Amino acid sequence: MKKASLYRKNADGTITCTACRRYCRLHPGQTGFCGVRTFRGEDLFLDVYGLPYAINIDPIEKKPVLHAYPNSRIYSFGTSGCDFACKFCQNYDMSQRREMIGIEMGPDEIVRDALKRGCAGIAYTYNEPTIFTEFAHDVGMIAHRNGLFNIYVTNGYETPESIDMISEFLDFATVDFKGNASVDFYRKFMSVPDPSFIYDTIRLFRDAGIHVEITDLVVPEVGDNLELAAEMIRRVMEIMGDEVPISFLRYHPDYRMTIPSTPVETLMRHYRMAKELGVKYAYIGNIPGMDQQNTYCPSCGELIIRRDFMKTISVNLTADGKCPVCNTPIPVAAGKYHPMRQSAVSHGGVS
Repeated sequence: MKKASLYRKNADGTITCTACRRYCRLHPGQTGFCGVRTFRGEDLFLDVYGLPYAINIDPIEKKPVLHAYPNSRIYSFGTSGCDFACKFCQNYDMSQRREMIGIEMGPDEIVRDALKRGCAGIAYTYNEPTIFTEFAHDVGMIAHRNGLFNIYVTNGYETPESIDMISEFLDFATVDFKGNASVDFYRKFMSVPDPSFIYDTIRLFRDAGIHVEITDLVVPEVGDNLELAAEMIRRVMEIMGDEVPISFLRYHPDYRMTIPSTPVETLMRHYRMAKELGVKYAYIGNIPGMDQQNTYCPSCGELIIRRDFMKTISVNLTADGKCPVCNTPIPVAAGKYHPMRQSAVSHGGVS
């Protein structure tokens, strides 16, 4: 537990948390919707600071970040709590948990462990990292000083206040839409009143120089509307252009949702629609063995990156990042590690 930074005091003795777009207004003793930000005494405290709940080493493709540093090892962690209440959450045991439990590790310990395990970057994931922004910030700043990059896997409900803090350390963000960004879907199955704020977050990430990739979890029957998906894609492209990577992900039943998994043909319809709208780098995720998980040159169709599920098999780029057949620039950082890793790093300590 540590005093938070993202809040403001109100004249009536309440405080407003400014970490996410819910802007929870709290009386003394109250905890926000996320379950981990509590008004104690005169201040707001982050109850999960220094308390990661889950830690794993993942490939960067699992985030997914598909246009940077293929096959990089990523130190991934999250805490308990979340500002969404998705009925289909695969990490519900931590995201919907309202207990302050985990592994006691400070920011320097996390970075030291990431370096020891040979990771290229740190991902803040599994639950929503926005709710533990102050903790992520302290980890991320130390990570940068030691040559590691930082990734957010986020629902996109950040505030301008939290993005000001996040922009100090964040390199990549995967912004996860669900159910084609349907307002009804967000309200009924996620307890989220308005997904339109997510587009503001994408714009603010872009303006901060953060590399953005997009996913859309396609849920059959209740979150599968091609017209809404097309509207979502158009709005994203208005902000990010036609080179933004967009992945359509297969839903699997979990937690309180028993609808069967998304049919492959449903995902293919989304993929084809995205290509028709001009998305140069559309993908299908969560299904092994599909050609639509690969990166192709948008000009000549040459296979650039071959993937199998969450692993890159081959990279076919020139030294200056172009298609080897037609010389079209491909927006993929293909080096093994982030440029900051080129400096010498001692695994004996962190700076």
